[in-house]
This record gives sequence, structure tokens and C-alpha cells, in this order.
Amino acid sequence: MAQKNQVKKLFDRELIAKRLQKASIFQTASGPDNFIADLMINDLKDRLSTITRKFEKALLLAPHPDFFAQNIKSAEGPINFDYALTLPSDAKGDVPFYDPARLDLPHNDYDLIVSLADLHMMDDVPGFFVQAQRYLRPDGLCVVAALGGDSLTELRQAWLNADVAHSGGAYARVAPFIDIRDGGALLQRGGFALPVTDLEHYVVRYGHPIALMEELRQFGASNPLLERPQNFVSRGLLAKVVEFYADQFTDEDGRCRATLDLLWLMGWTPHESQQKPLRPGSATKSLKDVLGDKSGEN
Repeated sequence: MAQKNQVKKLFDRELIAKRLQKASIFQTASGPDNFIADLMINDLKDRLSTITRKFEKALLLAPHPDFFAQNIKSAEGPINFDYALTLPSDAKGDVPFYDPARLDLPHNDYDLIVSLADLHMMDDVPGFFVQAQRYLRPDGLCVVAALGGDSLTELRQAWLNADVAHSGGAYARVAPFIDIRDGGALLQRGGFALPVTDLEHYVVRYGHPIALMEELRQFGASNPLLERPQNFVSRGLLAKVVEFYADQFTDEDGRCRATLDLLWLMGWTPHESQQKPLRPGSATKSLKDVLGDKSGEN
């Protein structure tokens, strides 16, 4: 008998890990910059710098060490992170690995847990938030950043049009992303209070659609779905993808554009000191007391 509420596996995380290991940008310090990591880390610095809280025990989870942020501060001072990988890695150093599907962290009293660049390739997003909440002390903060919104919408459309034109059918080529409207609900389902969701919108431009696809492959985001087509992409199909992409999403200077939306989710573990909404009927003043009695006016 099948288990109830069994989470369907969508992502091939073993394949993603292998791709990251092969990617040249992750193998040498002199290789090209990981610009997505730079965007996330700089944004994380800005967000945490405004929080008036001294974080004593903090953990940063990421699929690769490129996302291990350094020199992070809150408004009350430096934050010294412990780091952990969410994908197996041959990266140098004694960095622990924790599977986000079955978190087994060494402490249950963190006051800050940060997850970067991983939520968009998790099978059980609500389950991750439930687990993270258990490892945070009361009034602890969880911060998550991932690709979301309309990220790679141009590439998705180009593949769809090319597949239909080439073979008459559509296939899963680009992973689905979390919508900002679902972010708050995911945090609340995980037991977090005071949820905050935000979307940072970027448009990245490339000299050629193939350059975009190559960068996605190096990032590990090149079709990470389990139910992806198993046959190799033919030259004819790839030519169709490039043709549709260049025709629909090329600017006047000849460079093609790609949407990149960074989804940010922040929530606090419940604590009695936090603000709470008033119970219905508990107000001490009526709206008439505030605005005045207008019943006698014409």
C-alpha cells in the first residue's frame, strides 16, 4: 500500500550535484564569476544589515560553497556562520552535508538559518520549512533565497515553440518556479510567524542563446527534472530553440535577454514577544468613536 501524502519526486538532485562538480566555474578560483551567487550574497548582506538582532548561532545551507557568504553583519554586529552543503560535493575543506529532505542538524537552538539557491530544486518545500523551524530557537529567523517568479520564462517559451514545431509535442525542459504569492503560505505552513516575501527582478543579457544555456548547465540548472526527455537533443531541435529565442527575445543591439527573479522568504519562529493580531471583538474603541457620529449629517 502506498504511503499517504508521499511527496512526488520532481528533481534529479544526483544529476544536479554531478553537473556542479563538472562545471569549470566551480573547479578553479580563476574561472568565471558565479554571478547568481554574487547577487544572492550581496542581497543577503543588505537584508540582514537592517535587522536589529545579534545572531549568536547561525547556519548557512547551500548546494555549493560559492554561496557561502562571508563578512555578513546585522545591525548589531558580525554574524559568524556555520556552513553546510545540501548537495554532495568534492569541494575542499571539512564542510558537512545535510540532505534538505531529511535535515539532521547538530543543534536545535540556531537563531538564524539561511538557505541560498536550493529551494527551487527541492521536492518538498513545505517539508523543508517544517524541519527548519524545529532547529530554530523561539524568535529565530529563517531566510531563504531561490530562483522564482518568471525566471527563464524566455527559455521556457523558446523550448515549447521549438518542440511543437519540431515534433508536434511539448516536453518538460525548464523547471517550474515558486510564485511570490505562494511564499507567505509556505512559511505559515512551516510554522513561521511574521512572514515576509519579496522578489528581486533582473534582466540578464547574453551575446547568444547558447551562452545562456551553457551558463545554466554550469550552474546545475539545465533541466534538473526527473521526467525530462531521455533522448539527446538533436541539432535540428537546438537550432529551432535558438531561432525562436533570437527572434522573440533579442534587443536592438543583437543581445538576447533572460529574466532572473530572486525570490526571498523570511519568517520567525513564534514567540510571545512578537506582535499578534487582535482577536475579533477585542477592540476598545469603535470606528464611530474615532471618526465621529455622522448619522445626523445630510
